[in-house]
Amino acid sequence: MASLDRTLTIQQANQEFFRQFNSSSQDICGRNFRDVVHPSVQQPLVRQFSNLLEGKHQRFVTPVIAVGPGDESAFTVPLTAVAVRGGLPDTTAILVMMPTAGDAEGTGVVTRRKKILSAMDARILEGIAAGVSTVPLAASLYLSRQGVEYHVTCLLRKLKVPNRTALVSRAYSMGVLKVGTWPPEVVDDFVK
Repeated sequence: MASLDRTLTIQQANQEFFRQFNSSSQDICGRNFRDVVHPSVQQPLVRQFSNLLEGKHQRFVTPVIAVGPGDESAFTVPLTAVAVRGGLPDTTAILVMMPTAGDAEGTGVVTRRKKILSAMDARILEGIAAGVSTVPLAASLYLSRQGVEYHVTCLLRKLKVPNRTALVSRAYSMGVLKVGTWPPEVVDDFVK
């Protein structure tokens, strides 16, 4: 469990919260909550926190990809956030609860961030995820049809998948594609 202020800075947390990140209170307290979640979930999560602070919702529950120290480990965990309002008009805090790995069902390890894509690979992956076929994709990227197919084949090998559908699915599961955005966007941390 952790307490956040209006700027989403972690003010305090319990030992279980620190243990999940293999960190101490000095490492976690004072950091923005966005720093402990994967870039692919930051934007939708901040939007949900904003709704809490504006009073549109009292609480929300969502799965998040949390990132350990140095991006060496990542894990999925259900997050529950609750708005806590004090006696003064502008004293709102957010209480975040993340069950420990033993308590959460479906907790799994996510691959850590590596710069695995070239800028062209990223544009092609975004096009495939948006459902753009080869010829229009080639025209928009100033490539030949064979050039796009070459890059698609390289992407299939890099992500170890058999087809385009599996490519998009694997990219989302690894956090390569941002969650909650359209058209699809590759997270910058994965681009060389």
